[in-house]
Amino acid sequence: MAVNIQTIKDIRLYLTKELIEIYIESEINALSNLISKTVLGTSRLHQLNNIAQPVTSLQEKRIIVICKELKTGKPIQYILGETSFYDCVIKVNSATLIPRPETEELVDLIIKENKEYLGKIIDFGTGSGCIAIALALNLPGSKVEGIDISDEAITIARENSLLNKAVVTFKKGDVFSFDAESKDNVGIIVSNPPYVRDSEKQFMSKNVLGFEPDSALFVTDSDPLVFYRAILKIAEKILLPEGKLYFEINEAMGKAMIKLYEEFGYSGIEIIKDLNGKERIIKGTKNV
Repeated sequence: MAVNIQTIKDIRLYLTKELIEIYIESEINALSNLISKTVLGTSRLHQLNNIAQPVTSLQEKRIIVICKELKTGKPIQYILGETSFYDCVIKVNSATLIPRPETEELVDLIIKENKEYLGKIIDFGTGSGCIAIALALNLPGSKVEGIDISDEAITIARENSLLNKAVVTFKKGDVFSFDAESKDNVGIIVSNPPYVRDSEKQFMSKNVLGFEPDSALFVTDSDPLVFYRAILKIAEKILLPEGKLYFEINEAMGKAMIKLYEEFGYSGIEIIKDLNGKERIIKGTKNV
């Protein structure tokens, strides 16, 4: 059957017909709004008030291509090449994770607790740079650095920094062989490291397993805290006394993370639940 997308209204009808067996209606509505905004350059309100607005043949072709990619399970963020994160536009590709709402909650907590902070912040495993960029923009007196082992991630993080006019230094580095001697006077360390255990892959959706980078997601069941331990060891050398350490964590590892913080001599340790009621963030203060 020939595709016939002539108006804004037709976009939603077409996407519903094509995607109804893959996505629920609310997801299709959200995808339709996002695709229309990207392809037509219109707001959701404009779309609602102008359902009869014509769609050009070039716009129709792009919508059809996007829909075909969606049917393969590819995330819309990778298809469009960008997403939004804490009021920032963040470019993403197969070398970077798609930023999650839970990570926005982590950023929001750091900003609210450190409004007047003027010191140095390091984001380990920065990926797309979304955490570092959001912190730099919202804590303008701070000096933010993002570290990642992936050259591709560092490249896109730098692009995102320029795109959002954020002053962030991005450098390549491995938390397991990090040159801690070159860093000092760090007051805040943050990280959203790999924390999904291999045994949990069976519960992951197709669009995550098939498209997002395994190295940024998964850890072995035998040592699921390996990245946290490595960063805590780095923090022993570079984090100032009374400096703060924030992590996004696996909801099943809260108790184990508290114990790890205690082993490294932290106080004020607290687990914060995300909006879904899952233990998602841990914070603590380095003892003097």
